Amino acid sequence: MLDRDLAILYGVETKVLKQSVKRNLKRFPEDFMFEMTKEKLAIWRSQFATSKN
Repeated sequence: MLDRDLAILYGVETKVLKQSVKRNLKRFPEDFMFEMTKEKLAIWRSQFATSKN
């Protein structure tokens, strides 16, 4: 689930959701959220690339 999905679920803007989580880290599990770097995103995308004939 992406941050935008959670924001829609809670009826807030994505920015507000992320700020709230960062301000209240003790209220959330350690693995509740992470930020994907450009490098990690590139690796993730390459894993889902479809092969061309």
